[in-house]
Amino acid sequence: MTAVCWFRTDLRVDDQPALAAAAALGPTIGLFIASPEQWRSHHDAAIKIDFWLRAVQHLRTELEALNIPLKILVVDRWKDIPAALLNFCQQYNVEQVHCNREHGANERTRDRASYRLLAQHNIGLQGHHGGTLLIPGTVKTGADAYYRVFTPFAKACREKLRTAPYRLAPKIKKQSNAGLPASDDLPKVLTALLRVIPADLQNAWPATPAAALERLDQFAQTRMAQYQPDRDFPAIPGTSVLSPYLAAGLVSAGQCLHAALIQNQGEFDTGQRGIVVWITELLWREFYQHLLFGYPALSMHQPMRAETNAVVWRQAPEDFEAWAQARTGVPIVDAAMRQLLATGWMHNRLRMVVAMFLTKNLLIDWRLGEAFFMQHLIDGELAANNGGWQWSASTGADSAPYFRVFNPISQSEKFDPKGDFIKHWVPELSTLGGKEIHNPSPIARKALNYPEQIVNLQSSRVRAIEAFKSLR
Repeated sequence: MTAVCWFRTDLRVDDQPALAAAAALGPTIGLFIASPEQWRSHHDAAIKIDFWLRAVQHLRTELEALNIPLKILVVDRWKDIPAALLNFCQQYNVEQVHCNREHGANERTRDRASYRLLAQHNIGLQGHHGGTLLIPGTVKTGADAYYRVFTPFAKACREKLRTAPYRLAPKIKKQSNAGLPASDDLPKVLTALLRVIPADLQNAWPATPAAALERLDQFAQTRMAQYQPDRDFPAIPGTSVLSPYLAAGLVSAGQCLHAALIQNQGEFDTGQRGIVVWITELLWREFYQHLLFGYPALSMHQPMRAETNAVVWRQAPEDFEAWAQARTGVPIVDAAMRQLLATGWMHNRLRMVVAMFLTKNLLIDWRLGEAFFMQHLIDGELAANNGGWQWSASTGADSAPYFRVFNPISQSEKFDPKGDFIKHWVPELSTLGGKEIHNPSPIARKALNYPEQIVNLQSSRVRAIEAFKSLR
C-alpha cells in the first residue's frame, strides 16, 4: 500500500503523528499543497510565507534522508484541493492519505470535502491529532460545553495530562524508495515569494526544526526558570520566541511541554515558578485552539461575546494609519509597531498594549488590528491572533473587562523602566532620560521631530468605557 502524508502546519519529521501513521503502512510519499491565493485572502504575511517555504525546502531534505519523497502542488484556492488531491492519489496509486487536523472553519470545510471525494473513489483520508496537547472537543465543562474561562480550562487540561500524559509520536524509520517518484523542487510561482525578505531577516529566523529545538533547549536550560519575572520586559530576552516555529509546526506543543516538564521534574503546578507559568502560556495557546474548534464563528470575524457586535467603533482611517505606521506619539506603542514592521514579531506584552491602544483609546474595530497583525506577523496564527485581539478588545472569551484599559505610558514605565526598548526602536528619543523617555515634553517632541500624541489617553479611556458600558 502506498500512503501519503499531507503536510500543512506541521512541517517537521519528529513528533509527527500523520507521518508516523503513513510510514507504518508501507511506502510513503510526502505532499505539500501551496495555496498562494488562499494565503492572500487570509492576510498571511510575506515574511510568514517566506518562512514556511524555507521550512518546506528543509523538510524535503529531511524526508529524502528517510527515502520519503516530497511532492509539491500549487492549488490557489482550498475549494479546489479535493479534486487536486484525488488526481494526485490516482496518479501515484495512493490508497491512504494521512494528515494532522486543523481547526479553523475553512480548513475543516476543505478537509471534509476532501474526505468525501476520496471516499467515493475508495481512498481513505485519516486525520490525526498533531497540533495541540489535547484533542479539541475533549476538554469540556460538566455541562458538556466548551470552556469560555481560562482558569478552569487550564485546570482540566492539567488533570487530563497528568492521567494521560502527552506521548511523542514514534520516530520515523528509513524506508525503501523502490518505485517511488522523485521529490519536487519549489515551483517558480513559490520561489518568487522567497525573494521579498531581506537576507538578514531570513538569517534571524532559520526555518528548520533543528533551529526550533535549539531555541527550545537553550530557553529551557538558561531562561525558563526566570520566565515569570522576565517575560513582561521587552528589552531583555525573557521569552522563548518559539511562536513562529509553533505556528509552522517546526516544533510541536508536545515537544515544548516535554522540555518544560523535564526541567521541572514532571511537575505541572509546583516546582520552579517560571516553568509553571510557561506551561500556563502553552495552555493559553491550547485554549484559543479549542475555542476556534468549538466556535466556528471565530473564523468568520465574529466576536465571542455577541453583544459586543453593537459597539459603535470609530471610523478613523487617519488614526489607524498613524497606529500602523508607528506615528501615534506614544513612544512604547511606536516602538512596538516598529519592532513588528522591522522583524515580523512583537513581544507579547506589547501586543496587548498596542491592541488596547487601538481598540480602547482609538476605539477602532479590533478586526482591523487583527488583519494588520496577520499581514505582518511571522507567527501569524488564526487562533492565537484572534484570541489575543479579542482579549484586548474585551470582545472574547475570558477577555479583559471592558473597564480595564492599559495606560501605555504606565505600562512603559513599569516594563521598560530605563527606556531601553524605546531607545532601540525609536532612536530619535535616545537622548531623553528619566520619565521623559516615556512621554516626551512638547519642547522635546518639537526639537526631536517626534509627533504629539494623536489622542488624549484619559478622555479616550472614558469614551471607551462608556461605549462598552451601554451594552449592559
